[in-house]
Amino acid sequence: MKSYIAKAQEVERKWYVVDAAGKPLGRVASQVASILRGKNKPTFTPNVDCGDFVIVINAEQVVLTGKKLDQKLMRKHSLYPGGLKETPYR
Repeated sequence: MKSYIAKAQEVERKWYVVDAAGKPLGRVASQVASILRGKNKPTFTPNVDCGDFVIVINAEQVVLTGKKLDQKLMRKHSLYPGGLKETPYR
């Protein structure tokens, strides 16, 4: 049996709508990442962009479990010295 290797021209892309209301942040993120990468398809090929399109609705209603709401920080760095900016989720 030969291995199937997808070509960029042969990839069929679909649109997915993910409702994030009331779901944990990490679970939604891993689900969306898998769809964007194309790992949910049987024709997944690592070196070809075979992912689909994703629309996330109700992203502001995502749930942070445990103490993450108080302790987790969003970090952004500008790649300049002293360019780290931290913003708390709360």
